[in-house]
Amino acid sequence: MFPQLLFSTFLLLINAYFFPFAIAQTCPPPPRCPTISPPPRPTRTVTYVRPRPPLYNPSLRLLPRQPNNNPGPLANRARILAITQELKRNITFDPQGYTGTWVGNNYCLFKGFICDTVPDRNITGLAGIDFNGARFGGNLNFYRFITNLPDIAFFHANSNNFSGVINQGLSGLRYFYEIDLSNNKFAGGFPSNVLGATNLTFVDLRYNNYLGSVPRSLFNFDTDVLFINNNVFSRTIPSNFGNTPALYLTLANNNFTGTIPRSIGAAWQTMTEVLFLGNKLSGCLPFEIGYLNRTTVLDVGSNRLTGPIPQSFGCMARLQLLNMAHNKFYGPIPEVLCRLPNAFNFTLSNNYFTQVGPQCRRLIRLRRLNVNRNCIMGFPFQRSAADCASFFAKPRTCARESTFSIIPCRLPAASLRTRTVAQDDEVPPAPRTYNALVKPPH
Repeated sequence: MFPQLLFSTFLLLINAYFFPFAIAQTCPPPPRCPTISPPPRPTRTVTYVRPRPPLYNPSLRLLPRQPNNNPGPLANRARILAITQELKRNITFDPQGYTGTWVGNNYCLFKGFICDTVPDRNITGLAGIDFNGARFGGNLNFYRFITNLPDIAFFHANSNNFSGVINQGLSGLRYFYEIDLSNNKFAGGFPSNVLGATNLTFVDLRYNNYLGSVPRSLFNFDTDVLFINNNVFSRTIPSNFGNTPALYLTLANNNFTGTIPRSIGAAWQTMTEVLFLGNKLSGCLPFEIGYLNRTTVLDVGSNRLTGPIPQSFGCMARLQLLNMAHNKFYGPIPEVLCRLPNAFNFTLSNNYFTQVGPQCRRLIRLRRLNVNRNCIMGFPFQRSAADCASFFAKPRTCARESTFSIIPCRLPAASLRTRTVAQDDEVPPAPRTYNALVKPPH
């Protein structure tokens, strides 16, 4: 008995002193997992001067604006009168009676003509044209007309019949900062010569018949507002899309194909509202969209997009309106999306989402999140089981799948913590870009 006890004690000592050493030698601790960092934020490849340089020296002591019926000497009087009479001869339909006022030598009294002081001449000149809604008929050459208005600052002529090729020469209009040619008869390729007017901060070319691709130079152009929706533009969106400094941007209702460029994240300092809806865009959303922490409106509805919603969307702290309806998105709806503090109207209907968490359920109760016609079990107004099964029977993958879990920010605090029902007295957001989808009356 005693020898057996000694042997057992020996074995215990051996285990106590040597077995840990053996374990330490043969099974080293696993190495630490490296910290996973998000890819670097996209950066613009062009720079813009901010604040914008003034169009004229603000120290100039300018002549006060003169009354239209007594403007004094008029800049470029003969040239403007001549081109106005040429335009008048070409107008075959004038339901608003503009051309009847285009008589005499004082163009400040002409309907649609706006006069003000020309800074570098300090006399009265033609500062603006406002033909919006005039509904002129005839063969009206915009380029020939505007290049004979050398002091022009803005040209608004939506809902007319202006057409023709826009040639080089707009760069000579030194004060030109707004152009609205929407709902006219322009056709052909993108009018790149418009970009020669480098002071333009408002460019509206929507509701025409422009077609083909848009040039890379469009997204290197320094403007605040860019509306090119409701044309026939096609092909892919240029990869330098994120270079645009535009605050308000509509590419809606064209025929753009391909993916949304990753460079979109480079526009995080400026992009406020952007509309991609109604195109033929495909592929998965780039996680770089999540860098747009100043964006209030994002609309990618009615395309051919697919994949899950990137977790990076939880960084879009100012997002109020989100439309992803009528695509082929799938997977769970991220809770980080439903925690965004300014969520007002998120429309994710007509997709293939499968799950919602408590934060998203709360938004649904608040009528701020629409998930109709998805594949969420137990929810009303969903797709049929057969429809969902058919969709998920095919393999679904995205490029760069690892990026969908990246959250490149400290998540903003959720709002609406105590609210459980919608309030009728809330003031809805008032986005600017959706107004651009309304066709001006012709």
